[in-house]
Amino acid sequence: MNYPEAIHALIPAGDEMELAAGRPNAKLRAALARFDLADIIAPHPVADPSLAAACHAGLWLAHNDLDESHTISQGIHSPTGSFWHGIMHRREGDFDNACYWFRRVGEHPVYKELARAAAACAATADGPAVLHKLTRGSGWDAEGFVDVVRQAVSGTLTASAVTVCRRIARREWEGLFEFCYRGATGNAGPLPGQRT
Repeated sequence: MNYPEAIHALIPAGDEMELAAGRPNAKLRAALARFDLADIIAPHPVADPSLAAACHAGLWLAHNDLDESHTISQGIHSPTGSFWHGIMHRREGDFDNACYWFRRVGEHPVYKELARAAAACAATADGPAVLHKLTRGSGWDAEGFVDVVRQAVSGTLTASAVTVCRRIARREWEGLFEFCYRGATGNAGPLPGQRT
């Protein structure tokens, strides 16, 4: 996705995402606090303020500031807000609460592409063992991923399986952030991999 430079500069580089809490990125704290999607896309208006807030929650989460992300996501009363909320609780290690929030998500538009992305990430030595717990046919099992992450952070998965999980977590973040950005800016075309 081609994001404006102000957003691109806030998206962490790399192919993996933290599975646990991680350390907040103090260097970007001021920039994240000033984040205002309306300023970035001006003169165009924000089409959906709750999805703009969801973008902000996602950026805080990407930089390991779970408290700030939580403050925003718990105020977004939609499946997308519950999705960010579930990721945040999974990252903090509150796995039962994460499952609660993922149950509130229901079937999210991001899930189908996420299942495909997880399959691509799992094309490694230990990937298939991880993947079979994460997909339901062509769908995504968010609670299954909570369980796999629980195993990863407890040290019961191999190092290569943990890498697969971190890559899937990155695809999850990217897909959800793109969904939020498209909706917030009114560019709600199909997600990558979806047919029109």
